[in-house]
Amino acid sequence: MDTNEHVIEVTDLRRVYGGGFEAVRGITFSVNRGEIFALLGTNGAGKTSTVELLEGLARPAGGRVRVLGHDPYEERAAVRPRTGVMLQEGGFPSELTVAETARMWAGCVSGARPETEALELVGLAGRSGVRVKQLSGGERRRLDLALALLGEPEVLFLDEPTTGLDAEGRRDTWELVRQLRETGTTVLLTTHYLEEAEGLADRLAILHEGRIATTGTPAEVTAAQPARISFRLPDGYFLGDLPPLGELGVCGHELDGRVVRLRTRELQRAATALLVWAQGERVELPGLDVRSASLEEAFLGIAREQEVAA
Repeated sequence: MDTNEHVIEVTDLRRVYGGGFEAVRGITFSVNRGEIFALLGTNGAGKTSTVELLEGLARPAGGRVRVLGHDPYEERAAVRPRTGVMLQEGGFPSELTVAETARMWAGCVSGARPETEALELVGLAGRSGVRVKQLSGGERRRLDLALALLGEPEVLFLDEPTTGLDAEGRRDTWELVRQLRETGTTVLLTTHYLEEAEGLADRLAILHEGRIATTGTPAEVTAAQPARISFRLPDGYFLGDLPPLGELGVCGHELDGRVVRLRTRELQRAATALLVWAQGERVELPGLDVRSASLEEAFLGIAREQEVAA
């Protein structure tokens, strides 16, 4: 398996709706074989609009998209049998049972795996005789995923795959997606759960108003944001008693009563200097908390930067 092969290639992609609204404004990215790639962004950022173009559900207004080497809109017959799609809402007949729904869907899929196997993968084997209308929201999402997996796809599109799932169901879905990656399946997902993207994605892109604000591995994206150090000032000490914050590599600070919060892009340097100072003063730093930026902080920071730039 060539993991450097670009299974999805997007170049200057645009999508325009009626009235001239440009939902996707010239984005470029690629996804390698056997990779999990996450598209993140606030509501209206263009995630679903982008995924629909990759799935071949609409023609781009401009730019180029290739999935498995083909145009997914113009060459749909060459792409569709090799892909699986999990939409935000499946819209299946409510009177059919889970097993009947899977059997119906399997009839539309080339080389479908046994329906029972697909239902077992998502933990719905025990609910096969239940009507769709009687399923919980989380169970319907599992059914959506099961049907997306029926054709054993090379490329799997997941649009908000764990919405409505409880914590256990979300973890089970994450583990299944990891297993799919290990067998060579390429996964492109959108999600509002930043923890999900941070834990699953090999790489990600953050969209803002139809453009890519940043892209990279989760570690690369979070490294671009300041780390944080917080602690309570020792009794008898004030902010001015600390070493000069500039010498600590601090790029910003806040004082909330006796609690100091520092932001730094040089975490090791700042933390070491602060601890050396405390040792020299023979004091403790109560509530000391040292941590790198999370993906959530990076996401919010990028959103703020984009709003200021606008």
